[in-house]
Amino acid sequence: MPSLADHYYRASLDSDHQWPALEEPTRARVCVIGGGFAGLNTALGLAERGVGEVVLLEAQRVGYGASGRNGGFVFGGFSRGEDALLRELGPARARDLYQGTLDAVELIRARIRRYGIDCEATEAGVIWANWFADPEVLRARQRLLAEHFGVEWQWWPRERLRERVRSQRYHDALFEPQAFHFHPLKYAQGIAAQAQALGVRVYEGSPALALERDGEGWRVRSERGEVRAEQVVLACGGYLAGLRREVDAAVMPIATYVMVTQPLGELLDAALQTRAAIYDSRFAFDYYRPLRDGRLLWGGRISVRDRSPQQVQALLYRDVLRVFPQLSGVRIDYAWSGLMSYARHQMPQIGHLGDGLWLAQAFGGHGVAPTTFAGELLAAAIAHGDERWRELSGYGLGSAFKPAGLAAAQLSYAWAQFKDWFKDNSERRDR
Repeated sequence: MPSLADHYYRASLDSDHQWPALEEPTRARVCVIGGGFAGLNTALGLAERGVGEVVLLEAQRVGYGASGRNGGFVFGGFSRGEDALLRELGPARARDLYQGTLDAVELIRARIRRYGIDCEATEAGVIWANWFADPEVLRARQRLLAEHFGVEWQWWPRERLRERVRSQRYHDALFEPQAFHFHPLKYAQGIAAQAQALGVRVYEGSPALALERDGEGWRVRSERGEVRAEQVVLACGGYLAGLRREVDAAVMPIATYVMVTQPLGELLDAALQTRAAIYDSRFAFDYYRPLRDGRLLWGGRISVRDRSPQQVQALLYRDVLRVFPQLSGVRIDYAWSGLMSYARHQMPQIGHLGDGLWLAQAFGGHGVAPTTFAGELLAAAIAHGDERWRELSGYGLGSAFKPAGLAAAQLSYAWAQFKDWFKDNSERRDR
């Protein structure tokens, strides 16, 4: 039995690709700081556009943060709801941004095929299951997506849902057929390897300790080397590098929790007659998916606290049994938490800070497609002067007001969870 503290995605790699540390001074046209999806997609996007002399620095391992240990859902959209985007941006701009994430989903598919990345891509769609009896929330979103974004999610009545998801907990659902799920760390290592094959110099164990102006460019100092670059991309996510105060001050590192069961055999089929990934309609929703080796991956909760594996297991195990009591007694082999970066406006912070300094952060737990979108925007901007990134410029670096902002965030999460609980209990009393 593995140690509970082991990282399932790392433990399940067929081969764990490692890159060297930076150990000497070097020069680059572009230095990307951060080896998560935002940084990797920017570096790969630059290489695919023929930009040479790209260096990527990762403080830990490629995919160390949220990119390599998330739920593995690949679908469109942002953390900010589509209705809010319509109000704030208008129909045309909102649709263009949303379409950018749908295009990113297809780009991920294309790269998996083109580069032969074995990342357990499972083309089974994603189910948004209704925790509550009232179907209007789902119906309203289905109409909004169809009318304003050209996206068709399929309505599943309760009977159809329960044929596939063997739980009495849910009422009805929307099914997103264009979505899929995968092993995120295998994908992260795959695109890092391809970026390297196209000329990007990838360094692990190389934290960026200081960022300083160097004539018309920048100098990035690491522990045993440095990079002198014309342009720099900051893509550090929830693991803040401390390089620019205004950048770090604009995001809150927020934790979410994940665990993975033992191989379940026939028990998995007793819970799921689908290989789709699933999440529910609450604010702090459960998200889960069947894995290729017969395990169930289960995630959920939102908190400013990074908990121990034992605490994560205790919290999430109760959540599993609320949905699938038939899984009582199954062993949990892996449990972990990780940090995401959230902005107060719930949108990514992507763009140009001036003087050749670029930014991609704050993907807020909805990042697989948006980080790919961000990488394309920044790569096109740096390589060709493309200014599409300006469509996101309204979602800037407003202060997150830490530490008070973290306390306020925890209170707002608690309030949202209370509203979910109250609605659920009210419906139960009415039945």
